[in-house]
Amino acid sequence: MRKNKCRYNKGGSLLENRKWYTLHATDIAELLSTHLSKGLSSEVARQRLEEQGYNELVSKRGLTFFEMFLSQFKDFLVIILIIASLVSMLVGEVIDSAVIIMIVILNAILGVIQEYRANKALDALKKMAAPEARVIRDGTVQVIPARELVPGDIVLLEAGNYVPADLRLVESVNLKIDESALTGESVPVEKNADIVFNEEMPLGDRANSAFMGTVVTYGRGKGIVVSTGMKTEIGMIAEMLESYQDEVTPLQKKLEQTGKALGIASLVISGIVFLLGLLRGIQFLEMFMTAVSLAVAAIPEGLPAIVTIVLALGMQRMVKRNALVKKLHAVETLGSTTVICSDKTGTLTQNQMTATKIFTNGQFFSISGEGYRPYGEFYIDSSKIDPKSDTCLELLLKIGALCNDSRLEGSGTEHEDQKSWRILGDPTEGALVVAAAKAGIFVEDLEKTQPRLNEIPFDSDRKLMTTIHPFDGKYIAYTKGAPDVLLSLSSYIYKNGQEVPLTQEDIEAIIAANKAMASQALRVLALAYKPLNDLPEEPKAEDIEKDFVFVGLIGMIDPPRPEAIEAIKTCKQAGIWPVMITGDHRDTAVAIAKDLGLIESEAGVLTGAELDSMSDDEMFQKSREVSVYARVSPIHKLRIVEAIKNNGHIVAMTGDGVNDAPALKKADIGVAMGITGTDVAKETADMILVDDNFASIVSAVEEGRVIYSNIRKFIFFLLSCNIAEILIIFVSMLAGLPIPLKPVQLLWINVLTDAFPALALGMEKKEPDIMQQPPRRPEEPIIDTRMRWQIAIQSIFMTVSIIGVFVFALKYTDSIEKARTFAFATLIFSELLRAFSARSETHSVFKIGFFTNHFMLWGTFISLILLLAVIYVPFLRTIFDTTYLSFYEMDIVIIFGLIPFAAAEISKIFLSSRGHR
Repeated sequence: MRKNKCRYNKGGSLLENRKWYTLHATDIAELLSTHLSKGLSSEVARQRLEEQGYNELVSKRGLTFFEMFLSQFKDFLVIILIIASLVSMLVGEVIDSAVIIMIVILNAILGVIQEYRANKALDALKKMAAPEARVIRDGTVQVIPARELVPGDIVLLEAGNYVPADLRLVESVNLKIDESALTGESVPVEKNADIVFNEEMPLGDRANSAFMGTVVTYGRGKGIVVSTGMKTEIGMIAEMLESYQDEVTPLQKKLEQTGKALGIASLVISGIVFLLGLLRGIQFLEMFMTAVSLAVAAIPEGLPAIVTIVLALGMQRMVKRNALVKKLHAVETLGSTTVICSDKTGTLTQNQMTATKIFTNGQFFSISGEGYRPYGEFYIDSSKIDPKSDTCLELLLKIGALCNDSRLEGSGTEHEDQKSWRILGDPTEGALVVAAAKAGIFVEDLEKTQPRLNEIPFDSDRKLMTTIHPFDGKYIAYTKGAPDVLLSLSSYIYKNGQEVPLTQEDIEAIIAANKAMASQALRVLALAYKPLNDLPEEPKAEDIEKDFVFVGLIGMIDPPRPEAIEAIKTCKQAGIWPVMITGDHRDTAVAIAKDLGLIESEAGVLTGAELDSMSDDEMFQKSREVSVYARVSPIHKLRIVEAIKNNGHIVAMTGDGVNDAPALKKADIGVAMGITGTDVAKETADMILVDDNFASIVSAVEEGRVIYSNIRKFIFFLLSCNIAEILIIFVSMLAGLPIPLKPVQLLWINVLTDAFPALALGMEKKEPDIMQQPPRRPEEPIIDTRMRWQIAIQSIFMTVSIIGVFVFALKYTDSIEKARTFAFATLIFSELLRAFSARSETHSVFKIGFFTNHFMLWGTFISLILLLAVIYVPFLRTIFDTTYLSFYEMDIVIIFGLIPFAAAEISKIFLSSRGHR
């Protein structure tokens, strides 16, 4: 064994000197005990994962539970409160001081729990968003999380993939990789798996290697994993790399500004209350404690934590509805979406392409069967035929099977008729494989005699794919692609087993057949071949793709998803404009769009050719009325997004390919396909559809509206309660009344009402008409006119109610402690009822169901138990300066506590009748 070779070892480096680019691929496979065609076994992969660890870069250490706990005490007002409690202890008020410290600690614990839950929710989402890799294990192609790759795995690469680990390439077909993230090289690097270097080679020149974090831009390849995680080249450069950066959303910025404004206002009012108390002769310490407690109670310091929790938990709910939102800002933008631009295939349709029609040798054939099950019959008119008895039909099926990157895989049972079938690869190519299999023509058998020797991969500009195979001692190119393109490149036609010149009559028949199939919503591909005398070393499209022998057309149907039809109806009710974008022929697009309910006539349809002939101004005008874009390439998507956005819309755009990335980035919400999407699309997008289903986008929009609505609800609740608390103390001071609430009582109210009910509002279910409302304007303030009115109404009625019960108790009990207990109990009771009323800004709580929010029921129950404890448990009464209330007296608390609740419910009716939104 050569000196530069090394051994796989359990504990550390894979290759001791890291010069694996100087080794032959077969040598590396031997060293790593792997097989180039079968890969590792699952058992060996599991063992190596335990030994080497996950294939991921080390993230920065998060805060420990204790560090999060200490961070809760950095708030300015909390520090003041602690100082105040220490001063209180020094002057002999030990019980008050101890209670305040206890409440501060309790608040800190609640804050840590909220922050911990938010972090855990976000961590779970990050893991769900982890990239995947296609590997060969146990002799089969599998898709696994990239973090589970181990040395010796055989990885398959294709255009659009991120390279998931450091690889020594063993196969490369026109492979180009963008390594700018690692080397700074501005253009993609051509790769050649056959090269072996005999000397030290700079990173950017290692043409036989691929590196973690780089992007495949062209072609395809296969490689052996030689380094994972922090042992990769990028792992050596970056000791710490955060794949997902924490970000402050526009909503959180608005809330931070609102919180600061409220904080300043609360401090000013608390200062005025403090001065008023001193002027009235109240003791300095008592007023100081009251002012600080009032400020702490009035400022919704838990707001940011609750917002983060609601956003994160809402994102998890979206995952359950098959929409993975990667970025917090996307959640709030979803609620404002006015246009959803969607791909057709797999998103609006079932992505179960089934070949149903073939046109060859001047006649139509039909194929029975559906989906990917390789069982069906071939017919001419209604007569069943043997497909192998027709030379032209058999050749067409063979071309479709060989000029193909997809594979048919069956699993689940030994009984053929009960197997579960799936396609690994593109669904359209899969339909060709399945059609050939129905005729008893299998790719595996064909490749034994006609293996692929070279290829010109498909791209969206050429709209063709060509593969080269041996044939009768020479070579042959098989091509499939768009009928109009391939027909224009053909000079001959295959008829009755012979190559004859292509005539105008033939062309007209093919065009008519293509149009007839497209009008039936079939996706049509053309197939052709070209004999070659020599095998080109580097085949080029301009040399190979001309003078074809045209063989025929094959038409496939991808039926609309039933749930997509319903989702489009929902969109229209919600004021959202659904737009379909497809590369299919105009006739096919129109037929599917009509089935989906997108359009009723062809007036709202544009093609890619028409787009190319339009100026930006014309496009701006036309985009206002177009619901279907047909025959477009990915580059057109960027223009479509720009035109629609320029009309003032908030646009969600779907995409799956590398070329879709600019449009996904330009859109307000970029949506990548989770199944068919490339890694580049997924990385660029704000949201990933786990099931590639249009209905999941609409569900995500609905969830985005619910999340934003719930954030408004608890802001509404917190502000109305906190402003009421300020007004109760302030008005009492101005009226010359005793202070209705002690500092410790104010702090306890803050604990009971700000924590449990506020969080429960964030968990509120959707309101019945959430998708019948128009989209929210992005510039719309969180606290709009309607909310300001309702906050004012609630704050005034709560103030009147609490001061009313306080004055009532003073008059009839002549006990300040009893009166404060009345005020204390009534304020908590009214705020808990207020939480129920805040569950909807427009609907009565009785309409949405008083008991439908289980979180609210439990939160209210806990708060009520804690309220009753400080009234009826003797030693707690001493701590909180409360007195015993009889059942009759509790009836008075309930009556006064119901006044703000009744006012809130009546105001909803009044404001709705006045048209406030």
